[in-house]
Amino acid sequence: MIRVALKVAYLGTDFYGFQRQPGLRTVEGELISAFQESGAIGNLGQSNYSIAGRTDRGVHALGNVVSFRTDKEPIINQINDILPQDIRILGSARVPMGFKTRFAHKRHYRYVLCKQQEDEWEIGKMREAAHLMEGTHNFINFSKRNERNPLRKVDRVSITPKNQLCLVDVEGESFLWNMVRKMVAVLDSVGKGELGLEYVQKCLDPDYQAAITPMPPESLILMDVFYQGVEFKEDPYACFRFIQSLGKECFNHQKMVSATKEMMGALDGNKII
Repeated sequence: MIRVALKVAYLGTDFYGFQRQPGLRTVEGELISAFQESGAIGNLGQSNYSIAGRTDRGVHALGNVVSFRTDKEPIINQINDILPQDIRILGSARVPMGFKTRFAHKRHYRYVLCKQQEDEWEIGKMREAAHLMEGTHNFINFSKRNERNPLRKVDRVSITPKNQLCLVDVEGESFLWNMVRKMVAVLDSVGKGELGLEYVQKCLDPDYQAAITPMPPESLILMDVFYQGVEFKEDPYACFRFIQSLGKECFNHQKMVSATKEMMGALDGNKII
């Protein structure tokens, strides 16, 4: 008997989140079905199966992690052949039998902010606000008010402008529900001049009750989950196949964008948009 950890990537668009839900298509449901069909897991209850993060509906991942006990080393591409194209196992690692997926050393999230034509971001102000969020704080205003332990340590919040985009990278050991998306919502508003730095400081005060609407989930990516002493062996073929799937998805979106722009142009007197 051995214990393995697998690096999982997926497009969250067509899933009702990661966690299994009766009668709904979820990432975890597809994974467990493929593990059982491939023989990687015989009895789920005896496999000590565990996961690193239960991402919300619409959230994507390049580096979520699942772990379980098994009789033999899983063949990654055998499992990938069973999985739908919007999920891929990208790598694996042999881990100790007592390995706990939820006790990660660090998690890395990236939110992709898209700029509308009329939007302008003050990147300097966003970076100042991001710096205020770093360190150990009570993040109760960035999640549910009934969180039992809202204290979290954020190692890094970086702002990177990229053409019409702005990448917000957040790293830390663990995060509350909706915490990253609410952090990004505040940063976005600061960048647009809608909120000042003093509001960010207020939000970090647990005695102040802030009403923060989280950013939409479809622009959030769980980039990676890191564990001390664990190195995943990447499967180049699996990565190549997932890049192909992402390429097809991009092309489908491009077709939709082109069609909607054509409709807008027609409604606006055939002006070029």
